[in-house]
Amino acid sequence: MADSARSLDDTAQDGGRTGRFAGMGPFMLVWSGQAVSLVGNSVLRFAFVFETWSATGRATALTTLSLCAMLPQVLLSPLAGAFVDRISRRTALQLADGGGLLIVALLGVLHFTGGLHTWEVYAAVMLLGSAAAFQFPALGAAVPLLVDKARLQRANSLLASAKSTADVGGPALGGLLVAFSGLGFILVADLVSFAVALAAIRVVRMRGDNGPAKKPAGGARGKLVAEAVEGMRFLFRYPSLRDLMLAFCVVNLVMVFGFAAVQPMVLARSGGETTALASVNTAIGVGGVAGGLLMAAWSGPKNRARGMLLGIIGMCLSAQVAMALAGGVVGWCAAILVGAALMPMINGVMQAVVQTKVPQEWHGRVFGAVMFLSQISVPLATAVSGPLADHVFEPQAADGTGIFVVLGPLVGDGPGSGMAAMLLIAGLCGIAVGVLSMTRRTVREIDSLLPDVDAESGGDGAGDGDGDGTAERGGAGDADKDVTCDDDSGGAGRPGGPEDPVKLRDNPDPDPDADPDNPENKALVEG
Repeated sequence: MADSARSLDDTAQDGGRTGRFAGMGPFMLVWSGQAVSLVGNSVLRFAFVFETWSATGRATALTTLSLCAMLPQVLLSPLAGAFVDRISRRTALQLADGGGLLIVALLGVLHFTGGLHTWEVYAAVMLLGSAAAFQFPALGAAVPLLVDKARLQRANSLLASAKSTADVGGPALGGLLVAFSGLGFILVADLVSFAVALAAIRVVRMRGDNGPAKKPAGGARGKLVAEAVEGMRFLFRYPSLRDLMLAFCVVNLVMVFGFAAVQPMVLARSGGETTALASVNTAIGVGGVAGGLLMAAWSGPKNRARGMLLGIIGMCLSAQVAMALAGGVVGWCAAILVGAALMPMINGVMQAVVQTKVPQEWHGRVFGAVMFLSQISVPLATAVSGPLADHVFEPQAADGTGIFVVLGPLVGDGPGSGMAAMLLIAGLCGIAVGVLSMTRRTVREIDSLLPDVDAESGGDGAGDGDGDGTAERGGAGDADKDVTCDDDSGGAGRPGGPEDPVKLRDNPDPDPDADPDNPENKALVEG
C-alpha cells in the first residue's frame, strides 16, 4: 500500500510526462472514487424519494425530504470548513466519506431488521446532508495538493462532470434497481461506493498535507464558530474576492429562481408530457457532462474572471432567456444543453480562483463560506418561485395584465407563459449582473490586482515555477515582505490573532473604484 502511494505521489511530481492529464494520477484516483460515491448517493436519493412517496403519497413529504438533505449541508458548511482547517485534508475527506458510510450502514441494519420508517429516513437524510457539508470544503482544499496550479481548472471541471454524471445516471440507475432489486440492494451498493471512495483517499498521498501549522487552543465550540465567521470575513477582506463572490452569489440567486420554474413550465407548455420533461432533464445532464469534459481537455480561459463572467452571460442567455422564448422540446433541449455545458467552466473557474488566491491554511473556512453564501438562497428562491408562479405570473399572463402588456408578445398567454416570463426575467437579471461585473476592475483584473498565493504545500510548490513573475503572498521566501496581521483582541480564530498567526503581504488588491482613504484599501487590511 505504501509503495503504491509513493508511486502515485511520484507520478504527480513527474514533470517529464506530457499530455493533458500528465501528473494527475493521484487526483484521477481520488476523482474516480468520488465519482463512484456520487453515483451511489444519487441512486440512494432516488430510492428514498420513491419509498417516501410510496409510504405517504404526498408532495409535501418529498419537499420535506429535499429540505432535510439541503439545509444541513448549507447551514453547517461554515462550521465544517473551519473544522477542515484544523485537520489534514486526507483526514477531512475520510471523515466525510466515513460518516456517510456509517449512516448508510445504520440504515441498512434498520432496513434488514424491519425497523426503517419514514421519520428515520428523514433523520438519515439530515445526517447525510451534514456529512456532505464537510465534503465540499475538504475536496476544494485537497485538490491543490493533488495537482499543480496549471491543472486546477481542469481538475475542478472533472469534479463538476462527475456530479453531472451522477445527477443523470443516478435516477436512471435508481429506477432500475428499485424495480428489480429493492432498497436493500441499493443500500449495500451505496456502502460499496463509500468504501471505494475511502480506499482511493487512503492510497493517495497529498503533498504537504501536514495539517494545520498550529492547533487552536481553548473552547472548541465557541472558537469553531469564530473561525467559521473568519472564513466569511476573509472573502470580504480583499475587494477582488468580495466583488467576484457577490456577483457569483447574486447570479446564483436569480439562476435558482428561474430554474425552479423550468420543470413546471415544460410540463405546462407540453400539455403534461413526461417525455418532454425527461428530455429536458437529460439535456441538462448531458450538457453538464460534456461541458466538464471539454473544460478538462481545454483547461479553461486564460483570463479566469473574464471567462467566468462571459460564461455566466452565455449561460443566462441560453438556459434562461432562450429557454423562455423557445417553443417545443427541441428548442428547450438545445437551449438548456448549452447553458448546462457552461456551468462546469463557471464553477471550475470560481473554485480555481479561491484555490490560488487564498492561502492553503484558509481553504476549508473559505470554501465553507463559499458554499454557505452561494447556496443559502436556494431554499428561499425555491420556496418563493412556486407561489409567485401560481398566484402572480400565471394569472397575469392569462389576463394579459401587468408586465405581460410588454412580455405577452414574447412569451404568449397560454399555460406556462407566466413561468416562462419568470425564467426570462431571471436570465436578463443574470446577464445584467455579468455585464456590470465586467465593468468592475476589481473583478475583471483580479489576477493582476490580487496575485496568486505561494502554494508552498501543494500546487506548483513553494517556488511557483510558472515563470509568470507574479508577486506571491505568504511564502517562506517572502518573509521579508510580509507583515503580520495583529489583532489586539487576540480573539481565537481571527486572522493574525495570537492563536492563529497568518501572514499577509501588503494588500496587493486595492479597490480602484473606492475611496483611497477607506481602511480597506490601505496597505494592511485588518479584520
